[in-house]
Order: sequence, then structure tokens, then C-alpha cells
Amino acid sequence: MTELKNDRFLRALLRQPVDRTPVWMMRQAGRYLPEYRATRAKAGDFLSLCKNAELACEVTLQPLERYPLDAAILFSDILTIPDALGLGLYFETGEGPRFRQTVRTAADVAALPELDSSVDLDYVMNAVSTIRGALNGRVPLIGFSGSPWTLATYMVEGGSSKDFREAKKLMYSQPEVMHQLLAKLASAVTDYLNCQIRAGAQAVQIFDTWGGALSSWAYGEFSLAYMKQIVDGLIREHEGRRIPVILFTKNGGQWLESMADTGADALGLDWTTDIGLARQRVGDRVALQGNMDPAMLYAPPGRIREEVADILARFGNGSGHVFNLGHGITPDVDPAHAGAFIEAVVELSSAYHV
Repeated sequence: MTELKNDRFLRALLRQPVDRTPVWMMRQAGRYLPEYRATRAKAGDFLSLCKNAELACEVTLQPLERYPLDAAILFSDILTIPDALGLGLYFETGEGPRFRQTVRTAADVAALPELDSSVDLDYVMNAVSTIRGALNGRVPLIGFSGSPWTLATYMVEGGSSKDFREAKKLMYSQPEVMHQLLAKLASAVTDYLNCQIRAGAQAVQIFDTWGGALSSWAYGEFSLAYMKQIVDGLIREHEGRRIPVILFTKNGGQWLESMADTGADALGLDWTTDIGLARQRVGDRVALQGNMDPAMLYAPPGRIREEVADILARFGNGSGHVFNLGHGITPDVDPAHAGAFIEAVVELSSAYHV
């Protein structure tokens, strides 16, 4: 087992002392980097890039060569599980992900196969182990999955949606069918993340991208309950270390207390929640990750630095903060502006860890 040279990220997630606030970016390996675009062109298309362990490793490491980041995140997609279930994932230019088959009836749910991630998603595990080896202890590797609710929305809708009409129609008119689907997905996600941990992931994040589209009671019943099932079923110790778990519900700031009750180690925040108020609400029960508006990276570097300073001040002194954007970095951001953001965190945060 290679010794981890920089464990700042893992320590912060467990609210242990650190010398400065760790920082990484959601979608840090992505289209804003010219070197990523070159590797993707070499792969041919996005899915081919995800399924090639060497190229997935290459793009995962690219942002680490540019910036003093404290974590790497597996390069993959949240829709690998529905794809492995046989729904036929493909990407339409300008339209995002699409599925050739949808899941809208009890018969559709019953027809879904049981997933064995070590076999059905072996290309993801190959990527995890390849990346972990290439990192050689430089920084920790984050594994991830979409949440059951978020995966279900794509499976029912057949792709992206603005109003989740079909998913909500199924949820409200046939709740038992939606629960059957979510139960299958919770089992699949648990297995998927545990396989990633065994392959070398040192922390995992559950992306509940569309949980914020639900009402409060529906969020508790159809999203949070299944994320808690996953947290309960995850490997929490591996290679002699705690495996921290991060829950991130976009637009979920009103549910932080309930999210903290799941047993997760950290909660991701988007930019609509004040991180200082969030810290007051959850206390020392969980760490917090976030939460600068990704659009702030369009601002001049001086303004970006001011925003970083403000967020650090709002969180205040002590550990338990992982600095991140409130969602993924957008494709047309100037890489130099991303660099200004990361450098500001590195330079300004040590004052809060004296």
C-alpha cells in the first residue's frame, strides 16, 4: 500500500486538524482544459474515453499537473449504472445523455437485471485501479455514483428533463413502482461504490443532482431514504483508513439536518446556501464541502479571490471544510481563472487553521 503523501482532503472530511483548507473542483477533469479536449478527440467520443482505463487515467491526472489540488476524482459518468442495466446510453450533440429504452412500468422494473459491478462495470474498476496506481500516493482518489433518485429520473424520462414530468408522474401515480425501482438502484449503487473502494477509491461521493426538484416529504421518502440505505451498506474502513462518504444534493440546503442524520461524513453545498449558516445548523456532526458559484470563475481573478476570502471567512476557523465549487466547472471557463480560484484557497486558508 503506497503511503499517502497528502491526506489533507481526507482529514478535513473527518474534521481532523489540517494546515489549510483542501480544495478540488467538481468536473475538474473536463472540457475547459485543452489537454482534455485533445485526449477526448483521441478516444473518439465521451463513452469511449470513460471505458478506456489508460485514457480515463490520463484525463483524471491532467488537472493535477496544472493546479495544487488536494484530491483526484475518477473520470467517469453518473449514468454508468443505467447503461450497464441495458438501457442503451448514448449522447446527442447539444442534448446531453439519452437512453434507447425507458423504465415506466412495474414490468420494466422487474425486467432490470441484477447488477454485479465487478463484472458489469469492470471498466470503471479498471480505471480506478489504474488511476490509483498512477497517483502513487500523491493525493487521494474520489469514487462516485449518482443517487438512486437522480439515476431514476434519467431512466424514466429517457434522458435529461426540465420538469421531471414522467418521473414525478410515476412517483405520484404508482409510488410502489418507483420504490421498487429505487430499491434496485440503491442496491446497485451500494455494490458499485463498494467495488470502487475495493479497487482503490479512498473517499466516495453520492451525486443527488436532481433531489432538489422534490418537495420536502418526497425528498425524504424517494431520495434521502435510499441514500441512507447506501451509506449504511458501504465499506467504511479499507487499507487501514476510514473511507469518508460525501452526500451532495443540488438545491438541498433546506435538508442539511436530515442529510447529516444519514451517517455521511460530509455534505456538499451548492452556492444557494450560506456556508456559515450551514455550519451553525449542522455543528460538528459533518464536514461541509463547497460552495462557490461556478459562474464566479467568469469574473476577473481579483474578484474570484475576494469571493474565496468571503467563503473562507463565513465558514470560519477550524477543520471540516473542503473548498469546492457549488456544482461542476462550466466548459468555457478560462483555465487561468480556475487557477486563480485554487491559488486563492491555498494562499488564504491557512490563517483559519492556526
